[in-house]
Amino acid sequence: MLSFDDVMDVTGTFSFALAGSLAAMEKRLDPFGVLIIAFATAVGGGTIRDLLLGATPVAWLSDMRTIWTVLAAYGIALFFASRLQRWFLFLTFFDALGLGFFTLLGIEKAINYNLQPGICIALGTMTGCFGGVLRDVLLNNVPLVFRKEIYASASIAGGIVFFVLQNITSYELGYIVGFLVIVCLRLLALKYN
Repeated sequence: MLSFDDVMDVTGTFSFALAGSLAAMEKRLDPFGVLIIAFATAVGGGTIRDLLLGATPVAWLSDMRTIWTVLAAYGIALFFASRLQRWFLFLTFFDALGLGFFTLLGIEKAINYNLQPGICIALGTMTGCFGGVLRDVLLNNVPLVFRKEIYASASIAGGIVFFVLQNITSYELGYIVGFLVIVCLRLLALKYN
């Protein structure tokens, strides 16, 4: 049976792989290129985090669920691309979900290493953002996180809310509200430009 963290990880992986696939298809990459971008987007942040923590082999090397999740998102993108690309909000929603899921998973993993809250937030932000940086660099775009967009700032804000609330109320409430802060900030930033 899947734990809450497993569900978060699968959903985040799927979200980022789908967003990466659609971004690659917009650049008219061939199917193999789309798969590489989907994979880099989905596992890039977690790979960097695990390498910095010395958690080797990195998570996706020992969990086939990640590979199958990326392949499923890639397949859906290939077969339903014409419909999905018309739904820009669909893509941005999945990207915002992935950002929220992976930021908090990164923070949680850093907490398990007994690191200070500021370092945990930095590693969570890296986990949430670095897959997108890899995607954009590979697609020859200026990374989203380096533009005027509110992206990394949403991760940082959600991480701060998580730590404040888990000290005042409970870990679970901090997790849920931190996640919602990240997703809502990201979506509001897109809506209001």
